[in-house]
Amino acid sequence: MNPATFDAMVGVSGGVDSSVAALLLQRGGHRIAGLFMQNWDDDGSGECRAEDDRRDAVAVCGRLGIPFFARNFAKEYWSGVFEHFLSEYRAGRTPNPDVLCNREIKFRTFLDEARALGAQRIATGHYARVTERDGRFRLLRAVDQAKDQSYFLHALGQEALAATWFPVGELPKARVRELAREAGFAVHAKKDSTGICFIGERDFRAFLGQYIPARPGLIRAADGETLGEHAGVFHYTLGQREGLNLGGVKGRAQAPWFVVGKDAAANVLYVDQGHDSPYLQSSVLRASQATFTAGEAPAAQFSCTAKTRYRQPDEPCRVEIFGDGALQVRFERPQRAVTPGQSVVFYAGEECLGGAVIDATDAPDPRS
Repeated sequence: MNPATFDAMVGVSGGVDSSVAALLLQRGGHRIAGLFMQNWDDDGSGECRAEDDRRDAVAVCGRLGIPFFARNFAKEYWSGVFEHFLSEYRAGRTPNPDVLCNREIKFRTFLDEARALGAQRIATGHYARVTERDGRFRLLRAVDQAKDQSYFLHALGQEALAATWFPVGELPKARVRELAREAGFAVHAKKDSTGICFIGERDFRAFLGQYIPARPGLIRAADGETLGEHAGVFHYTLGQREGLNLGGVKGRAQAPWFVVGKDAAANVLYVDQGHDSPYLQSSVLRASQATFTAGEAPAAQFSCTAKTRYRQPDEPCRVEIFGDGALQVRFERPQRAVTPGQSVVFYAGEECLGGAVIDATDAPDPRS
């Protein structure tokens, strides 16, 4: 077998974080190259930033004097991520494609391609850290807690963690931008990407409507009264306030309405008044498709903290693993708007232990 050509292949996205990741590795004396991943073929329905991002990535690699590669993983993204994304929405759930994209594309397909090009490892601009102790690799939160992305990386296993560097995970975001400016990168002030990576700057509702035709249906209060009409239940998620178009309802208090339930089969959206509606409160959730960074759960039952959405503060809980691979999480205090399709992610202090996909909760059912 020929020796590796590069110490690491850096996933260059054209953003400031991956650019500084490459800079730090080069300054550390590593032989690196950059690879730009195109995960979506633009369909002409919106502003696609892929070409602009690609040019920015080329410019950064040129300034560093490192080889640049580009690969189109759109086919793999469609089959490994997007088809699942659509099926979840059709079922009335709210999926998190970034978790699946990281596991299937950025840390599997990209890793395979990097190895084929002669790289020993991969590196990305994610805000997280990896350490090794007694032969086991641990995924840790980033130093900059406000930018920490371990939530989206929880499904990575030992093989991926062992082969990955997260150079910016040790730095605050302000320092990353400062380093980019000092290095002369034109992207030093480029705004961070938000939302789902492959969609770009376009209207999400219109985009999703290309694949799941909108089917208007009824909006009902939790007591069964019909209040209005929605544009399609898949456009809404639990706890959502915006987009309901419910003004003052005769005989009801002047208070905002929130989504508290979806019946995809009947095409009915359920709402209730009040940010802390009892229909949004749950203390227990059931989840499946669990993955743990160590390759297995810490124990059949264990205590830890968990998040049920990105940027949520950690909440103490107790986890129980069942024989069929499903698990139950019981929180010490009620949680708001825990959403099927999203991920519950477990932590022990700074370490991210893994997570699972939320299936159901013990919140009251507004249909009953």
